[in-house]
Amino acid sequence: MSEASVSTSLPMVHADCVSKSFGSNKVLRSISLTVNRGEVLCIVGPSGSGKSTFLRCINHLERVDAGRLAVEGQLVGYRQKGDKLYELKPKEAAFQRRDIGMVFQRFNLFPHLTAVENIIQAPMRVKRMSKSAATARARELLERVGLGDKADYYPAHLSGGQQQRVAIARALAMDPKLMLFDEPTSALDPELVGEVLDVMKELAASGMTMIVVTHEMGFAREVADSLVFMDGGVVVEAGAPGEILGNPQHDRTKAFLSKVL
Repeated sequence: MSEASVSTSLPMVHADCVSKSFGSNKVLRSISLTVNRGEVLCIVGPSGSGKSTFLRCINHLERVDAGRLAVEGQLVGYRQKGDKLYELKPKEAAFQRRDIGMVFQRFNLFPHLTAVENIIQAPMRVKRMSKSAATARARELLERVGLGDKADYYPAHLSGGQQQRVAIARALAMDPKLMLFDEPTSALDPELVGEVLDVMKELAASGMTMIVVTHEMGFAREVADSLVFMDGGVVVEAGAPGEILGNPQHDRTKAFLSKVL
């Protein structure tokens, strides 16, 4: 079996008893879950439940204290020698991270750069792509997210929804195999949420593997292959979105959904 076929048969993300603390605050408590290639997993739960921290652990923006995280069978942020794990050097972790796109709550665009200039930075610096090739790709991606006419606009002249779509295009410019979304619509005015969710729906339909932390239950019901409800750093309930949203089994899930549905 070829190396490519082996990698595609492995889960895209596999978390095994992942734990993380900040001082005495246990944020993640033995989280285990699997996301297969082409699947969309939505994670919901109250603020402070560990959702965003778990996402950040997947690309080693936060280091785990216990357990293991792997993307396509490769340990994230560590290498194993014998029975011991050794943390990768920052440059090695950054190289690993380039295959994982992440979109944050805040858009984090460079204010002094235009939309297209924001998008071309990583391909040019990390992948050594020529400026002309990176610019052509950036314009294609802006067309894809419905902003082909905004390529030369600065962030200050774009709405929040438009800035978030530029941020999505920026993440896609690295041709990631996995996209992580950390409440990508939470900082937007309600009327702008739909335009971002539409882009995410198109991504899901194209086969992109996605893990989405969200409060948008309609999106989760429509797009997700599986849904996880987290609270207190643990997975309280997991399964098909329709089942969990329509017939939750755990009292804590029922209480949460009664407030958001």
